[in-house]
Amino acid sequence: MRQAIIHFFKSFLLWELVQGMRLTGRHFFSRKVTVQYPEEKTPQSPRFRGLHALRRYPNGEERCIGCKLCEAVCPALAITIDTEPREDGTRRTTRYDIDLFKCIYCGFCEESCPVDSIVETRVFEYHFENRGENIMHKHQLLAIGDKYEVDIAADREADAPYR
Repeated sequence: MRQAIIHFFKSFLLWELVQGMRLTGRHFFSRKVTVQYPEEKTPQSPRFRGLHALRRYPNGEERCIGCKLCEAVCPALAITIDTEPREDGTRRTTRYDIDLFKCIYCGFCEESCPVDSIVETRVFEYHFENRGENIMHKHQLLAIGDKYEVDIAADREADAPYR
């Protein structure tokens, strides 16, 4: 009986609304934290997963050995790789495509790569204007890797103790 009376008064006095207003009032006069993006940016983790890139060795040779592990481990089937042997007997990729609309940015591709070839950079500000631009080809991925190699190497160095 007592619970029924309490329930009646709580529903009659809109108790949940009073609790919500109390919570709002508690935070109403506190200092607001607003980031004025794009002028201000929040800090990012070295493990942030953004735009993909293919890396090269310091001598300029591409790292990808065409093992296709990244293609096999990709849960979204976003990576397509074709390979062929070179004159010296090593295997290299002739085609390395990533469909960024399919990609779920899980990071499995970079975790599975034995030579640290495919990486995800901290770049998250990119867009596409035309149909087909969402598919990144090998030459585009290598260009991104060349452009951001210093940042990628620093992030890999910072993350090395945890691998």
